[in-house]
Order: sequence, then structure tokens, then C-alpha cells
Amino acid sequence: MAAPLAIGIDIGGTRVRAALVDRSGALHARHETLTAAQAGPQAVVTQIADLVAIVTSGVSQEQLVGAGVCCPGPLDTTRGYALGVPTLAEFIDIPIAEMIAEALGMPLRLENDGVAAAHGEWRFGAGRGHDNLVYVTVSTGVGGGVVTDGRLLHGRKGMAGHVGHMVIAPDGERCSCGARGCWEAYASGTAFARRIAARSGYAGPAAVFAAAGAGEAVALDLVAQQADYLGIGISSLLHLYSPDVVVLGGGVANGLGLMVTAIRTRIEANAMPAFRDVPVVPAGLGENAGLVGAAALMF
Repeated sequence: MAAPLAIGIDIGGTRVRAALVDRSGALHARHETLTAAQAGPQAVVTQIADLVAIVTSGVSQEQLVGAGVCCPGPLDTTRGYALGVPTLAEFIDIPIAEMIAEALGMPLRLENDGVAAAHGEWRFGAGRGHDNLVYVTVSTGVGGGVVTDGRLLHGRKGMAGHVGHMVIAPDGERCSCGARGCWEAYASGTAFARRIAARSGYAGPAAVFAAAGAGEAVALDLVAQQADYLGIGISSLLHLYSPDVVVLGGGVANGLGLMVTAIRTRIEANAMPAFRDVPVVPAGLGENAGLVGAAALMF
């Protein structure tokens, strides 16, 4: 009998992805498309069904154990509901898990994207072998997931891990959630890009990282500031969860090599001595962490 496979689905505000994953976390097929983010839930569900048909082509139904779906929050994963996803139009109090399960005709589990990525990194990536880890994704926003004492942390309604909405500056910058001073408002890729546009002619974070690598002063300053904001939030996460490792994912994590010294400087300044030796490392699965982690829920 052929080895069992699970489908991983990652719904993002920009792209929706599907992959076929085995028990070892290896991808056997992967496909993505631009998300119909403003077209409503049914349009996105149709996209998911189309992607799944592509990645499962030639695979028998008996070989598939089900689908794991990850999506930005807030979600009520105990009921399978999207409660109000800012980047997806009309994803407000809808039974998104049931809608996708009906479209695919198979068992399904819904998970917050940060928690799913934490699961993937814990099982197969940079957190492998650790019972305690914090995963932080820094891209359009700041999200995350936590493993503590060898278990994924879910909390009420499965909503634990919205780390980007810790307040680090009361009455500070307005966040996408509507509040002021959230970590996301300062440390996200969106905030980083806004600072870049205000101070330089660089075309976004990737260009700044390249220029900083070449020693350009303005770029180095921008990278140091971004790293400092990351270090502020990470210091709080060390105190909250006492992880063995902090895993950094998302597009901004591509510049971790340039930022890690400044992140550690901020941790040395803000964290109590007993927490300062925790490593901050890049995600091992890259942008596939959510896909792999969601699929692995089905095993």
C-alpha cells in the first residue's frame, strides 16, 4: 500500500498555496495562486479546491488522510470559524472549515497560520528536538505560535499566539488591528517598508538588506532599527514562554544574519540574565512552514 499523504493549505492575504506532504514533512507537490482576497470566502474556497485538484493529480483517494488548513486570524479553531480576518474580505464569523471540507470531500483541520508554522518548525524544521519554542513570522504583519512542554499552545478558541499585538509603545503608531503601539506596528515588514520609503530610495526590505550587506550607511541604520524593534518584542516573549529557541520566519527573516547582533544587544538590555542565552534562529522550512505544519496535523 502506498504511504499516506496529507494536504496542506495555506490561505494568505496575497497568495493561497496547497501542497502534498508525507509523514516526514517532505513535499511531493506544491502549487499556489494569487488570493482572490477581495472576492469573498466562496471565491477563495473555489481557489483552494482548484489547487488541491492540481497537487493531488494521480493520487488515489485512499492514500489521502485529509487536509490541514492554516489561515490568518483571528480564528475560532475549536468551531472552525473565521472571526474577522483583516486581509480577507467577508471572512467574518463564517464556518470556513466546514466550507472547505465540503468542497474537498475529506476530513479537515483548521489552524491559525502562525500556530501551524510553529508546528511545522517544531516537527521538521529549526525547532526539531525542542519541547519549548516560540515561532515568530515577520512579513505583512507579525504573527506567531508557541510550543510549550511538548505541546502546541492553543488557548481559548485556539487563539493563543497573536504575539504581534503586544503593546510596546502606549499611544504609539496605529496598528492594522486598530489599536496603538502594537509590536506589529513597529516590527512588521509593512512598518519596515514604510520607514525605508520615508528615509531612502531603496525599493523595500530586500534592497535594504542587500545594501546593508554592501556596507551602505543608511541601509545599515535602517536594518539596525528594525532589529532593535524585533529584539524588544522577542525579549518579552522570552519572559512569557521561556523557550529553548526562538524561530524567526517570514520575508524579513531573510535578513536575520544582518540583524542578529542588534537583536541580541536589545535582548541583553531588556531580558533578565537567565533568559538571555536563548538562540534566535531562522526558520528551517522557509515559506513552507505553514503548509507542512498544517498538513502534519492530519498525522
